[in-house]
Amino acid sequence: MKKIFFSAFILILMHTEAQVRKYSNEFLNIGVGARALGMGNANITSVEGVNSGYWNPAGLLNQKSDIEVSLMHSEYFAGIAKYDYIGISKRIDSNSVAGISILRFGVDNIPNTLDLVDANGNVDYNRITSFNAVDFAALLSYSRKIPKLKGVDVGSNFKIIRRKLGNFGGSWGFGLDAGAKYNYKNWKFAAMARDITGTFNAWTYNLSEENITTFQQTGNELPSSSIEITSPKLILGASRNFLFWKDKISVLGEVNLINTFDGKRNTVIKTNKWSMEPAIGSEIGYKGFVYLRAGIGNIQKQLSDDATKYITTFQPNFGIGVKYKIFTLDYALTDIGDRSIALYSNIFSLKIDINKNLIK
Repeated sequence: MKKIFFSAFILILMHTEAQVRKYSNEFLNIGVGARALGMGNANITSVEGVNSGYWNPAGLLNQKSDIEVSLMHSEYFAGIAKYDYIGISKRIDSNSVAGISILRFGVDNIPNTLDLVDANGNVDYNRITSFNAVDFAALLSYSRKIPKLKGVDVGSNFKIIRRKLGNFGGSWGFGLDAGAKYNYKNWKFAAMARDITGTFNAWTYNLSEENITTFQQTGNELPSSSIEITSPKLILGASRNFLFWKDKISVLGEVNLINTFDGKRNTVIKTNKWSMEPAIGSEIGYKGFVYLRAGIGNIQKQLSDDATKYITTFQPNFGIGVKYKIFTLDYALTDIGDRSIALYSNIFSLKIDINKNLIK
């Protein structure tokens, strides 16, 4: 069966054009959970429980409950784009936890004007229809302790990706992630390898003869079936939690180093083959009840408006959180990168802990 699957995959590659995309499947880089977003996405070492399925599946082992459920909804560009997430994790035994994360990023009701002009050259607004551009992903996660390596937890994701552009085209994709965490005294260290084998998206298109004619008349390139490859990414992180005032106040700091290997990017450190950008986050808690968060991410080198020099830009993030019994409600105020007030988004997420004695 494995040989048949492998042979079929090779045939697909032979008959389609494979392309490595620097910014492929970018909706999977937005993040989940207002806690992490409020900390500038610096989260791979301190994440615990259900949201670990996205950030670092090794963190699933740190969940305190039998079952955890997490929900998030956010909107971008004045509500034009909507991003939704749901995650569920279940403890299998004392050494293993499994989970599933489902993400959807979509722009709905986009006007389709390809048929605006009829065969006689007349403009007919009744011919305008609409379509949705949707990115969907399901992450199947599993984590386990390593008995022979004290303090080491490992985890992995199997990703199923579906991207759809109305009835015009779409793709199916598959990939793997792997993560690890190591606790040493009061320090936590982690590594998260995303798309470790390269994530493959196989694109196909379905255009009518009329659509093809419209593309040709307007000078647009006709899309063709292809394989889009997402390159591996390695994120390294370290964090430490400090306790003060009889352990009533906690101060957490975390640093992540995001390493890419698909050529030069506009990051703080870059070469022709490797680029690295840092993400920094902090969290102050009081009695494990209320939390205040801040973070800096998306640190980039950008050409100034007068094109005379490069300046460093960054994405500031802020957030708060409240934990009461089995409920944790988090809020984040985050931007998409350029510190424009018009582009800030208000993000809420809810996490629910379900213990065995609550569901009997």
